[in-house]
Amino acid sequence: MKRIILAGGSGFVGQALAPALLANGCHVVVLGRDTAHREEAVEYLQWDGRTLGDWASAIDGAEAIVNFTGKNMNCRHTAENRREIIRSRVDSVRVLGEAIARCATPPKVFVQASGIGYYGDTANHVADENAPRGTDFSAEVCRQWEGAFETLDLCATRKVVLRLGVVLGRAGGALPMLEKLTRLFLGGAVGSGRQFISWIHFADVVRMFIAAIEQPEIAGVFNATAPAPATNSEFIRELRRVLHRPWSPPVPVPLARAGAWVMGTEGDLALLSNCCVPRRFSEHGFRFQFPNLRDALAALYPDK
Repeated sequence: MKRIILAGGSGFVGQALAPALLANGCHVVVLGRDTAHREEAVEYLQWDGRTLGDWASAIDGAEAIVNFTGKNMNCRHTAENRREIIRSRVDSVRVLGEAIARCATPPKVFVQASGIGYYGDTANHVADENAPRGTDFSAEVCRQWEGAFETLDLCATRKVVLRLGVVLGRAGGALPMLEKLTRLFLGGAVGSGRQFISWIHFADVVRMFIAAIEQPEIAGVFNATAPAPATNSEFIRELRRVLHRPWSPPVPVPLARAGAWVMGTEGDLALLSNCCVPRRFSEHGFRFQFPNLRDALAALYPDK
């Protein structure tokens, strides 16, 4: 039975990936700080994301490692939080690399999650995997995150980076909060509404991770987004449509920033434009189950 390690796998995407791997006959091991909420058939091992421990023995002979570890970017970007956002990502990559270096039988593949924040604010310019790195904090996080991964000398382990867009699912991520606001008739476009959202249905991102694990020709950096980014106005309009809510007035930038601060997050996150496309996955023949936003939201809200 193939053993798959999900480091930081108790989050939204990891919890979606684990059942799919189990259905494929894999033995799933989740490394995390909180092992209290255990799912049947999944093995949980304690780790702190920075130091070697008993968990490292599970790496030896594993088929694959997938690393999701990192403090959530959806917080106020204070100096302390910025340090922890970067440190948590870089440290987890480093210690997983140390564990692999000690293996008699190293994993065949190491899949590292990153983000399309790598490209910074792209405005209305389309960014594929060859686009330049941005200059804002999100781009710096991804630079250091991917930089730590790049420096790992893993001659027997294939390396893949998946730059995630906004993953849509009702169990986590950004959608539950957007749904709540829209149900409260607060579903207006933010600012100009022209900023792009590079989204992806959680079922497609799970299939991308499985492809990265199973297909030896997949190596290097891939954007994990749907092929059709939507503007903020388009996204909110489609969400109102599926939730049967009327038009709502736009949210002015100062009000959006103030509301984000009250909710404990960074005010500019909803104002950045990320217009990204999955060129490399398309070139590898990946077929999207949900290539357009309307169908993706309809599948997530079938009762509506």
